[in-house]
Amino acid sequence: MINPRARRRKRPENIMSPGNALLDRPFSERALHRERAMPVSIPGRPSLALIEKLPGPAPDSGREPSVLARTALKIAVVGGFAPRRCGIATFTTDIAQALKRFQPHLDLQVIAIDDPAQSLEYEHVSSVIRSDDPLSYQAAAEHLNESGAHTVWIQHEFGIFGGESGEMVCDFVDLIAAPLIFTFHTVLAHPSAAQRRIMKHLISRASRIMVMSRHSREILLREYGARQSVVDVVEHGAPDRPFGRQAEFKRRLGLSGKTLLMTFGLLGPGKGLELAIQALPAIVAENPDVVYRIVGATHPNLVAHEGEAYREGLIDLARRLGVAAHVLWDNRFLDLPELLDQLEACDIYLTPYPNLQQSTSGTLSFAVALGKAVVSTPYVHAAELLDGGAGILIEPGSAEAVTQAVNGLLRQSADLAKMQRSAYERGRRTVWPRFAEAAADMISRTIERAPAKARTLRAPDIAAMFAMSDDTGMLQHGTGIIPDRSHGYCVDDNARALMVASYASRHDPAVARQGRIYAAFVQDAWNDDMKRFRNFMSYSRQWLETAGSEDSNGRALWSLGRVARVCKDQDVAAWAIGLYDRTAGHLIGLDSPRAQAFAMLGAAEMLATRPGHRPSLDIAESGAASLQQHLAHSTRAWRWFEPVLAYDNPRLCQALIEAGELLRNPVQVKMGLDALSWLFGRQLSANGHFRPIGSESFGRAYQHLPFDQQPLEVWASIDAAAAAFRVTGNPAWTRYAQTAWMWFLGENDRGAAIGDLDTGRCWDGLTPRGVNKNSGAESILAFQLAYQSMNAFPYATHRRKD
Repeated sequence: MINPRARRRKRPENIMSPGNALLDRPFSERALHRERAMPVSIPGRPSLALIEKLPGPAPDSGREPSVLARTALKIAVVGGFAPRRCGIATFTTDIAQALKRFQPHLDLQVIAIDDPAQSLEYEHVSSVIRSDDPLSYQAAAEHLNESGAHTVWIQHEFGIFGGESGEMVCDFVDLIAAPLIFTFHTVLAHPSAAQRRIMKHLISRASRIMVMSRHSREILLREYGARQSVVDVVEHGAPDRPFGRQAEFKRRLGLSGKTLLMTFGLLGPGKGLELAIQALPAIVAENPDVVYRIVGATHPNLVAHEGEAYREGLIDLARRLGVAAHVLWDNRFLDLPELLDQLEACDIYLTPYPNLQQSTSGTLSFAVALGKAVVSTPYVHAAELLDGGAGILIEPGSAEAVTQAVNGLLRQSADLAKMQRSAYERGRRTVWPRFAEAAADMISRTIERAPAKARTLRAPDIAAMFAMSDDTGMLQHGTGIIPDRSHGYCVDDNARALMVASYASRHDPAVARQGRIYAAFVQDAWNDDMKRFRNFMSYSRQWLETAGSEDSNGRALWSLGRVARVCKDQDVAAWAIGLYDRTAGHLIGLDSPRAQAFAMLGAAEMLATRPGHRPSLDIAESGAASLQQHLAHSTRAWRWFEPVLAYDNPRLCQALIEAGELLRNPVQVKMGLDALSWLFGRQLSANGHFRPIGSESFGRAYQHLPFDQQPLEVWASIDAAAAAFRVTGNPAWTRYAQTAWMWFLGENDRGAAIGDLDTGRCWDGLTPRGVNKNSGAESILAFQLAYQSMNAFPYATHRRKD
């Protein structure tokens, strides 16, 4: 059972030996697919042997480079890819080649989106996604996470992904841990409901967005609510060739002496070619040497539905108008070098497209970069690219406008030559070297990391905890760094605050005073009529329930056990023992596995102070038996207590390890260690930084999503690693704890500091787009408690007593 509050807060045989072979055993995710007929995604699953390679304790090491700084930049590009024949495939192929040639420092891999209707063999790709297969997307996401890609650049067009309007892309991006860059090739001002939903979802996951026109950027900001700071305009790339070689390439085509008009690309009704053909009679009447070349195969999707009917209709139109001899067809999908050779022969390039919302046209970019005068309707890309004299914009749907523009240029050869030169100069801004430079800059800004933090351990300031507290207790939530009174208080947070204060009060009388306020809150939370702790209290000090969740009851008991063990004020410790004794017997029968775990941890704390304490032994015995039973139904592939990974996951393992140790039950200890090793394998990225289970995983059976990452999970991981180290002596667990701690300081999936040691503030989590800039009680306390766990960690080095 998942705590609804947690969801809302989005907020070999001798196991006691110094080694644990499980730590060095890689986990085969493929085995999970074989064992269970269900979808699975594991973000960044390395072998746990990677722990052995993590930076170890180094008290005098000062600042170290981040994990990212120690590795080459790995970039994954996702989109259609050659030999697939569509605009997106051409673009993805071109940018992959451009980056490899002009930005060779980038370690590039390509994931090709495959059209299942075609039977294609791909070269130079690391993975292929079958566009209509959900499992194929999941496998590709797993591959990306395991590859350690520092960013994933997705080329988006509704038609290349599976599902309604390409909706399968949404689940795909949810599985990816690396920062996402989207190139939106189509940005609709008036999308369908499905298209709008998909776009908003992708924007919500984007670390950066690339569009190829200013108009597209404006639509994203106005209609979809994209953040201005993450939307870049990078114009479509284009080839870089010398200017003015028409005569040479006309000769190669056997067309010397002809004036060549041209359109190229995949044919379909969206090209408006019928207008150009309708304009030809008047053009030819004045310029009989004109030839209109239409180069390109019919779009495969159109061929699949109606064959060559569109092309045949155009041929028939030219015949009826008496200009068939002036229209030359090249019904092929040309390789790029041949295509550019044919384009070089052109004098005037025509794009009479009827869709004025078209935001990108690779063919137009190519024509301009090669210095071709352009006659075009004012669709978005043309209006921006041709501004400044690179072409003529004509009204849409008018053959007469085409005639007037073409004949006007041909009458004035000087004007034609000037426009061609203007187009060529304009194209210098879009040639592939410039595009690759702009793309590399965009990538660099996307994966820019915070400066590496010192690995020396020191305490976060207590000020942030005080700022969230008053004479009632600690408030739950913050809006930014300001306490939000509307949500009031809860026993969950005040129990955790009491744990912080019990440890820190030995050094600071002010903390001791505030600790007694937290203690009073926990005391008042006990409802003797219901034999349960209440959880939520309004800002006006009114309890909002008669009994809190099982989790909150388990946490309250845990805090009392912690106070009894660590508090140096004997009067406060005696109070905690008294309230524990009064309440513990009523909390033995908790049903929730996590609530059982919290109560078991409290029992373990109490047993450290009062060995043989019967109520605590009862809690440990019943809880351990229950968790053991939950784990008994797991499999080797899904070695976990439940079908889901939710919140505070390591606590289940920690509680079973600690209870098994207290009860001298080696089977329970081993089961807890095995489950913890399995879990930790999912919480290390391929690059070696910590990646806690994301809250989006809640309720998703047999899946692990990387976001949102929350501080509570990090603290739990450090505590569980300490328990594992204590019973095994394996130093790998100390390195794991250190890696988890560094998540707070910026070694994470976004390179962003989550906690601030100087103020004690901690942000509420790490999202796909970066840090959640609210700082609430749960996060501040997790930061403090994680430090306390690190400082008390059972190893001799890398400790600094405060």
